[in-house]
Amino acid sequence: MRAMLLVNPKATTTNARTRDVLIRALGAAVELAVEETRYRGHAARLAATARAKDYDVVAVLGGDGTINETVNGLLNPVDGDAQAAPRDVAGDPSTGRPALIVIPGGSANVFARALGLPNDPVEATGAVLEALREGRRRTVGLGQALWEGQSRYFTFCAGMGYDAEVVRAVEGLRGTGRKATPARYVNTALRHYLATDKRHPAMTVTGPGIPAAEGVFMAIISNTSPWTYVGTRPVRPTPWASFETGLDLLGLRRMGLVSLAPLIQHILTESDTLPSGKHLVQLHDEAEFTLTARRPVAFQLDGDYLGERESVTFRSTPNALQVLV
Repeated sequence: MRAMLLVNPKATTTNARTRDVLIRALGAAVELAVEETRYRGHAARLAATARAKDYDVVAVLGGDGTINETVNGLLNPVDGDAQAAPRDVAGDPSTGRPALIVIPGGSANVFARALGLPNDPVEATGAVLEALREGRRRTVGLGQALWEGQSRYFTFCAGMGYDAEVVRAVEGLRGTGRKATPARYVNTALRHYLATDKRHPAMTVTGPGIPAAEGVFMAIISNTSPWTYVGTRPVRPTPWASFETGLDLLGLRRMGLVSLAPLIQHILTESDTLPSGKHLVQLHDEAEFTLTARRPVAFQLDGDYLGERESVTFRSTPNALQVLV
C-alpha cells in the first residue's frame, strides 16, 4: 500500500521527536512518502498530487486546517488540472480517491475526535495502524460551500456571523505568534461579544422546500456533531448532525445574554435533544440551503476564516471520502 504523509511542522501539539516516532511507525506498515507543508494551501496541492499519482492513502499529521486543505486537494483539481479529477467507481465517488488517515496535531482536532480517534497523536497512530491491519474503513459525507464562483469542502462545520468573527480574531492573534488554545478561543469569544452587532441581524436562510427565515445574527452549519470542543467538553448545538446525513443548521435570531445563557448551557451538555426557543432557526439533514446577507458578514469553514460574504450556498456531499479509522 502506497501512502503519502503530509506533516504540518507548525502543528500545535506535536514536536520533532513525536513526528519521527509516528513516521517510523507508519513507515513500517506502508510504503511511505513524507512531505512537509510549507505554506497555506500546500497541503491541498500535495494531496492532489497524491491522487493524480494513484496513491492508496493520504495521511495527515496536523490540525483541522491542514486536514481541510488535504480533503479539498483530494476532491478538487488544483489550478484546473483536469487529469487529477477523481474516478467515480461503481457510482461511489469515495472509492475513486485515496483513503484518508487523520492523526491529530492541532489544538481542537474536531474532525479526528468526531471520528472517534484519541486526541493524543501517538494513541491515534496506534488506532490507525490497527485500522490498517484490519482493513477497517468508514465512508463519510462532507459539506460544500459555494460563493462567487468559488467552492470549498468542509469536514465538520461552517459558520457565518459571530462565530466567524471570533475565528477571524483568533487568526489575528496567531499571526502575532500566539497559539490557538481552547482558552484563547473562549477568552476571545467573551471579549468579542461586547463588540459584535446585537441589534441589526443581517442574514436570511432559504432553500428548496425550506420556509425563508429572516433576521439571523449567527448561523452554525454542521456536517457532524460535536461542533467543537472546549478542552475535553464537546459543544453540540446540532446534536443530530452526522457524517451519514445531510447538513444541519442552527441560526440565532437574538444575541442577548437572556437568550444565549440557556442555549450555552444546553449545548455544553451531553443531551441528544435539540435546543429550544422561538428565536432559533433549526434545520436537519438538508441537501442544500443558502445564507444571504444585507451586508458582508464574516465567514469560516472548519475554523479557517475566509473573509466577509453576502451569499453562500451550502450543500451536502454524501459518500465523499473513505477514512481509515
